[in-house]
Amino acid sequence: MKKNASILGLHGLVFRLAEEGDIPELHALIPLSVRVLQADFYTVEQREGAIGTVFGVDSQLIRDGTYFVATEGTRVVGCGGWSRRRTSYGSDRVRTTEDPLRDPLVEPAMVRAFFVHPDFARRGIGRRLMELSERAALDAGFTAIEIVATLPGEPLYAAFRYEAVERFEIALVNGAKMALVRMRKTQFPPAAR
Repeated sequence: MKKNASILGLHGLVFRLAEEGDIPELHALIPLSVRVLQADFYTVEQREGAIGTVFGVDSQLIRDGTYFVATEGTRVVGCGGWSRRRTSYGSDRVRTTEDPLRDPLVEPAMVRAFFVHPDFARRGIGRRLMELSERAALDAGFTAIEIVATLPGEPLYAAFRYEAVERFEIALVNGAKMALVRMRKTQFPPAAR
């Protein structure tokens, strides 16, 4: 997808590459999405401990042109993308050094940072963002894609035939622990390549 190109999507929503001007809206959308849509899976302590560090804006994805937003009018109602960088998850607040590139011949691309506004949940936004992310990663030469999934995100990725390869917990800044699932996909239909 070329910079500033947009795709008319579901229910009149527009999907396009994120721009730096979207960052303030992303800073508002991500915590709202986490607090509401992850409430059945993680405790308040876990969600609050992850907001801003595990769940937050990674502006490198925007600069790389690998992060998408779904908009209704001028309002950002969903976001998600992929990365050719080594970082598996997290926001700008946790990175202190340059994030090196992955080698698409031997390393997977990473699906990253999917969030949907609660008022727009279950309308196919996450599915469309996945389609855009997979297509772009394959076009960039990657043959495998991984994601460090949250528990509520796992069913979406499983529907895309990602398989759980590791379940683990991470320590959060407030001392709580959060369960995550590393998922991987290496088989893509010929039409997707």
